Amino acid sequence: MSGAIVVAALYRFTRLENFEALREPLLALMERHDVKGTLLLAHEGINGTISGDRAGIDAVTGWLRADPRLADLEYKESFTDAHPFLRSKVKLKREIVTMGVEDVDPNRSRGTYLEGEDWNRVIADPETLVIDTRNDYEYEVGTFEGALNPNTKSFREFPDYVREHLDPTRHKRVAMFCTGGIRCEKSTAYLKEQGFDEVYHLKGGILKYLETVPREQSLWRGECFVFDERVTVDHDLKPGVYDQCHACRRPISEQDKASPLYRRGVSCPHCHDQSSAEQKARFAERQKQIDLARQRGEPHLGHDPRGRDDPHPDHEE
Repeated sequence: MSGAIVVAALYRFTRLENFEALREPLLALMERHDVKGTLLLAHEGINGTISGDRAGIDAVTGWLRADPRLADLEYKESFTDAHPFLRSKVKLKREIVTMGVEDVDPNRSRGTYLEGEDWNRVIADPETLVIDTRNDYEYEVGTFEGALNPNTKSFREFPDYVREHLDPTRHKRVAMFCTGGIRCEKSTAYLKEQGFDEVYHLKGGILKYLETVPREQSLWRGECFVFDERVTVDHDLKPGVYDQCHACRRPISEQDKASPLYRRGVSCPHCHDQSSAEQKARFAERQKQIDLARQRGEPHLGHDPRGRDDPHPDHEE
């Protein structure tokens, strides 16, 4: 363990009939203990990633687990030297991970959980179709050996991928994974409802796998994208080598930053042709204000340059 700040990723699918009433006391508790990050609440449960010191994280997770419906949180930790989030937020949502398909209930039907050692055995079998349910840019940073890339830009596109590319009569065994496990709760439930029989799910996702499986036994290749200021983590769950384009929020390499299409805070090779001159001017002004705030030793809490309240609207973990 290294770093004084605990980064806790958590979720739980459960019926929260009064989820709206949880928002204010939960937010007040986070602010009182200087716990930052975002928690999502919906009728179907809770999801999010938060950061704080040991006492603060324990206070928030203890409060959540005191509710019998949330006692069995799916939970994993990593550590860093500073808060990877700027704000404390609790949001009310229709879904805690947005798939856009009505009535997919992981409590009714889901794939079979696999821990790391069993996961290695199943995905090493050539008869297993291994699918990375994350977005395309996450796959590019790192994935499991032999995994397929659905080339989706958001989780909402996953049902279309299934309809167009998968067939329960041909694909007899399917294994899926995601960052922290929550997308696969829904993706495996969806496949089961579509008639797929043998469906597996990496319990706790990539982050739990990296935490528990020794590097010498690992089938993970590359780094794992995370939805905070660390951008990526390596196999030891330490901050990785990628930076982030603060215009499009994609992970970028040193090679990307050497490109003439890269302008810090304005564009990168992935998004340079996706914004107008007016937008680029606005992004440049925002970057200027960030730099000035940093010189003064102040945090900059401006909105995402593309006008989104949440820089990761497809936030998973």
